[in-house]
Amino acid sequence: MLSSILIVEDNQGKREIELDDPVYSVGRDVNCNVRLTSQFVSRYHATLVQLPNHDGSFYYRILDGNLKGKTSANGLLINGRKLQSHDLKNEDEIILGPQVRAVYYQLKRDAIATVPSDDEFEPNDPVSCPWPSYPFTPVLGIEVTPDNGESHIL
Repeated sequence: MLSSILIVEDNQGKREIELDDPVYSVGRDVNCNVRLTSQFVSRYHATLVQLPNHDGSFYYRILDGNLKGKTSANGLLINGRKLQSHDLKNEDEIILGPQVRAVYYQLKRDAIATVPSDDEFEPNDPVSCPWPSYPFTPVLGIEVTPDNGESHIL
């Protein structure tokens, strides 16, 4: 499964935004989904639109301005080139103004079993331990061969 994130850096510092909605508005207006803090960023500077890949996964296209066609005052620099729109690829850098940038990442995420540390739960305590009391090591991508000789990938 592919997942997209946007690492945004502006006057407020750096933050990570997980992208899963079909449309995001980017700008300094309080109604923007991705709000940026800089006098050099337009109120509605850019729009991210989710589009399908041929394999059923999704990616995002960035457009200068809003969906009504009003472009930003300073435009978008994507990977050093001034563009009106761009289909984002992993590690694309978007400059929205001086000291305001974003980096797009498309991550492949597998289902990962997470287990709390031993300090958080007592084994065999049905109140604090949510799993049965048998030996269990949730490791993904490791080939194991149980006693019956069958090979399995966890």
